Order: sequence, then structure tokens, then C-alpha cells
Amino acid sequence: MVAVTACVHLGMMFLHVAPANTVSKEHGKKIYDWVYPEFEQNWKLFAPNPLQQNVAVQARAQLRTADGGRRVTDWYDLSAQDGAAIDHNVLPSHTQQNELRRAWDFFVSTHDTQNRPTGLRGEISERYVRRIVLLRIDRQEPLARGESIDQVQVRSRTTGVRPPKWSDEKPNVKPVLRLLPWWSVTPDDLPLADDARARRDVAAEGSGAR
Repeated sequence: MVAVTACVHLGMMFLHVAPANTVSKEHGKKIYDWVYPEFEQNWKLFAPNPLQQNVAVQARAQLRTADGGRRVTDWYDLSAQDGAAIDHNVLPSHTQQNELRRAWDFFVSTHDTQNRPTGLRGEISERYVRRIVLLRIDRQEPLARGESIDQVQVRSRTTGVRPPKWSDEKPNVKPVLRLLPWWSVTPDDLPLADDARARRDVAAEGSGAR
């Protein structure tokens, strides 16, 4: 049974990542149900255009202190934190590998170069990224009594992957920065563990989504 299951699994994964063919078209629903969500793959066999950039997503927050003042945190490299959690980890979690990366891809694909949403999915992607950032910052910057997160800001740093020494390619490896505007935090964005206190703090201002 173990051998049969292993053979079926390998066959399903091969059909999932292989170029479209008669078998995968005829049994596409069964393949999809087998692969998702536990065995999702975001690569294809014989991919014509492999990823050639490293994208680092960083974030910081503006906090409101107990005395009504404001302070801004340092920038936290969220991508580097995920990378450190994956390195030397035999069984890294799906969240560490894909949550932030997929969320940022979602944001970029639904916004123009001026960071304006190009449709309804753009608003959804903003909320998704904002909530991930709040959860991550909450772990890195525990709030003191009476403090609350007022706004968050996100930026990305994209660097081209250097080609191998034998390659004649001359890519531009100068980092490209993308800085988003400050986003106001709403009660619905805040971590559930801090929900009651945070909702009370933020509701007082009644700030909007952006």
C-alpha cells in the first residue's frame, strides 16, 4: 500500500508540474484535488523563465504611546526572517516559505507603478499584506501598556540574481526600492490575541483603511 501510494503521489505531482497533456487535461480535477492545498507547487517542469530576482519585503510601524506621543520602529526585514527560519530546517512550514512571498506577488500584480489598486482585488491585497505585517511586527515589537499601532509602512528591495561566471549576461544588479505610503490600521486588521484592547484603542480614532 505504501509503495502504491508513493507511485500514485509521484505520478500526480509529475502531471501537475509537467506541461499540459492529454492525461492532465482529462483528469485535471482529480489532479487538482490531490495536489491542493498540501502539495502545492509554484514551478513547472521545463520552465522557460525561472525567477531571476531576489525580493526582500520590509516593514515598520508608527506607534501611539500611552502619553499620546508617536514613535516609529526600525525597519524589519520580514523576508530575511523567513529565510532564516527555513535555512537548515528539514521541514519548513508552508507559511514560512510562501505566505509573505505570495502576498507580495498578489499586491504587485494588482497595483500600478504608483501603488494604486487597479481593481477590487487591489484593495483585498492591501488588507492581506497589512494584516501579515501587523502580525509580524507584533512579534518583533511587543507593545508596552497603553501603546497601540497607528500606521504601518511597507517597502520592497529587489535585486537581480548574478549570473554564473561562465555566462555572458550583463544584468543590472543594482537594487530597486519600492516604498509604499503609510497605511492606517483599522480594528479589523489587528491580531486576534490583542483584539479587545487594540479595538478599543484604534476605534477612538476611527481611522480608514488607507
